Parts: sequence; structure tokens; C-alpha cells
Amino acid sequence: MTTPRRSPGKRSAALRRWLPGLLLLSPSIILLAVFVYGLIGWTIKLSLSDEHDALGNQGFAGLKNFTQLFTDDINDRFVHSLKNLGIFTLVFMVGALVMGLFWALLLERGVRGEGVFRAVYLFPMAVSFVASGVVWRWLMNSADGANAGGLNRIFEDLHLGFLENPWWTDPDWGMAAMALPAIWQLSGYVMALFLSGFRGIPAELREAAAMDGASGWKLYRHVLFPQLTPTALSALIILGHMSMKMFDLIMSVSGAQWLTEVPAVYVWQTLLTSDFAKAAAISIILLLLVAIVIVPYLIYNNRVERRS
Repeated sequence: MTTPRRSPGKRSAALRRWLPGLLLLSPSIILLAVFVYGLIGWTIKLSLSDEHDALGNQGFAGLKNFTQLFTDDINDRFVHSLKNLGIFTLVFMVGALVMGLFWALLLERGVRGEGVFRAVYLFPMAVSFVASGVVWRWLMNSADGANAGGLNRIFEDLHLGFLENPWWTDPDWGMAAMALPAIWQLSGYVMALFLSGFRGIPAELREAAAMDGASGWKLYRHVLFPQLTPTALSALIILGHMSMKMFDLIMSVSGAQWLTEVPAVYVWQTLLTSDFAKAAAISIILLLLVAIVIVPYLIYNNRVERRS
């Protein structure tokens, strides 16, 4: 059975319908193809090469650059940076989500001057990571006692010397302290997400729950919080991909230090030595980590939109 062919009139009508939109989007499509996917392709090609100095490409290396990061890397530097990234990401995401949800709960219940509180909580997000990092570098001064500065000085003046600590210079939990500036800066953004989620819940749902006897904690536990699942998922995705490529905050607070090195900082230091293939391999691994976080979310979002 032959499939019916479109008549020339129908094809020309479809072309007239789609052509203006394609022409309008073509500059963005071209820029995206060249400067995003084109550069990703170039980086993949570079990561598979043997270009480890300024002399240029010495041939095809395959996956050698990737395997060496996990096997022959000096002092397991890349594995160490991944561990630091894992600690930073975990503390940052949990801290920002808890603080953001707490502030959203306070504002959702209704307070006087809500606009002022929203502005105060959101203000840190308007500050660059570099600027906040410089301030937090002073706040997290590791000196103690008479030479203390920043937070340690405040603890010393309040006779709370037992709270003084080395902050990011601690070899065991330094990366957890490094997440504090990021939590301070992004908690307001998470608060705005949760607050918009609360405000998007229909009033009829609250009234129906109240008629069924749900009030106080039961209302939030069984009715409101389940409605915030998409909001919480969006916040997790945003915070997760931001933490994985964190560079400016860490460089502003500690600089290029072994204790606080993450893959993004490692890439920068590797480029300074002209080891382009190794830097490209680290960049591709970072890209894959971000994709692992974002792609499932995009697939889930697409399925939800199709169902609705």
C-alpha cells in the first residue's frame, strides 16, 4: 500500500508556516551549534589526543588521559579533588535546602514586613561569588586566641573560645566549612523557590484538609510538603550543577590549595602547565557529572509535561 504524497500546495503552505520561525531562530541555533556543541566536540577530541605541552598534538591517545587521572595521577590528585567536591556538594545542598525551606516556612505563615525579609534573604544572591569569597576569607580566618580574626575573634570576645576552629584549613572537614559561603549566598534563592511553591498551592486544598481535621504539622506533612516535590527537585538540580563547577568562590576564599582543590580548580592549574589534553579530560568528566544530574531531570520534566 503506497503512502499518500503531499501535494505541492500543502508543502509550500507548511514551508511558509515554518520558515519565519526558523529564520528567527537560526542565529541562536548557529551560535549554539558553534560555541556550545562545537566546543564540546573540540574538547572531546582534545581529551583523546596526546597534547601535553606547547609543542602541539603528538597523536591519538584514546582513553589514556582518562585512565591516568584515576591510576597514575600524582598523589591521586584528581580523586582527592573529587572527594572534596563530594563533601562540598553534600554540605552545600543540604544546608541551602534546609535554610531555604526554613525561611520559606516563616514567610509562608505570614509576617509583617514580608517584603523587607524577602529582600534581605535574597540580597546575598545579588553579590558575586568573588566579592562574597573575599569577605568570607576574612570571616573564616583560621587564627585563634589573641591573633584571632573574623568569626574566631567574635567567639573570643564573647568568651566562646571553644567554638574557634581552623575553618577551611582543617584537613578533615575543611570543605564542609568552604560550603558555608555558598549556603549563605544561595539559601535566599531556595527560599524564593519554596515560597513560590507554597503560594502556588490552591487555597481549596488547604480548606479541604482543614475540614478533614488536618492542621498544624499534619497539614504540612501530608498536604503541603508533597506538593513541593517538583520545587525541591528543581532546587536540587540547580544547586547540584552549580556546586560541581564551583571555581570563583573557592579561589577567592582559599586560592589554589591542596586542601580545597576541586576539579574546576584542577582544570585551571593544569591549563597553566599547558597540559591541554589532561585539562580537556577533566573537563569532560565534569561535563558527564553535570549531565548525570541534569539529564534525568529533563527526561522526568518532559514526561510530566506530556502527561499534563
